[in-house]
Amino acid sequence: MLSKVYSGHSFSHACRYIVNKQGAKVLECEGVRGHDYKLMSDDFRMQQQMRPGKEKACFHCSLSFYPGEVLSDEKMVKIAQEYLEKLGIVNTQYVITKHTDRKHLHLHIVANMVNNNGKSISDGYLGFRGKKIAQQLTQQYNLVPAVSKNIELTNFEALRKSEANKYKIYKEIMQALPHCKTFQDLEKKLQQRGIEVQYKYKGQTLEKQGISFKIGEDCFKGSKVDRQFSLGNLEKAIATNQKQLQEIKPRVAEATRPQGPSIRDTSVSMRQQNTVTKGLENVIEMLVKPEENPALPPTELLKENKRRKKRLSQRRL
Repeated sequence: MLSKVYSGHSFSHACRYIVNKQGAKVLECEGVRGHDYKLMSDDFRMQQQMRPGKEKACFHCSLSFYPGEVLSDEKMVKIAQEYLEKLGIVNTQYVITKHTDRKHLHLHIVANMVNNNGKSISDGYLGFRGKKIAQQLTQQYNLVPAVSKNIELTNFEALRKSEANKYKIYKEIMQALPHCKTFQDLEKKLQQRGIEVQYKYKGQTLEKQGISFKIGEDCFKGSKVDRQFSLGNLEKAIATNQKQLQEIKPRVAEATRPQGPSIRDTSVSMRQQNTVTKGLENVIEMLVKPEENPALPPTELLKENKRRKKRLSQRRL
């Protein structure tokens, strides 16, 4: 089975071609009307408006089977759906049609690269990835391999070295970026993979204007590797990572906070306890403290009694 991705098609052009071709049959529709290509393209464009900045929202490809190979409609739909899933084109509108105008049976797929939630679907290296997925599905479904097209050679060795390096940069950034909170994080992770990050500055200032990635002798602007890797888009992605981290921190702190009294509460409680203890000690000390004027000895008591009697008698006189 062969995969071919067409670029630059509008929904109107693609829908007209796949539906109006002589002998065409619509096998499966998701989220669009399949009986009229104009209504179909209207449905695609309506969802595209959820992401106006996504200019190339139309994905169009063909899957061609070996001449003489016969498959049921159900099996072809299953293969096409799995092809889309492996490409990451999920949760979106699509249509699958069968064409029989040539010697070999083939399918056409049109899908919306703006998904049902209004988010953009990554379109990096769709042609290359589509070929690799077609190889996998050929083996999985026991289809006749397209030897005449040398599809088995569609790998890093078959690509020019610079194209292979560009694709390696793409893969490494895709893996590293979700874990980066700063550009320094991204630089460090890519450096560990043999990729150097270079910046373009505005005039003699430190204001960054662009970003490039170098591997070996090959250096590519971020936007040439993939549009989502331009300096501006990378800044947005890293800012999103930082925001998500800030939202997670309070939840983690709350989840790990001890259920017992806090350190401050414990400290206050201990001070209060010390105060009470000290007060009790003072009371006990007062209770056991000897009197300042201890009782007089017995002889002195007798003398004191005599003096009292004498004073009383004098008062009576």
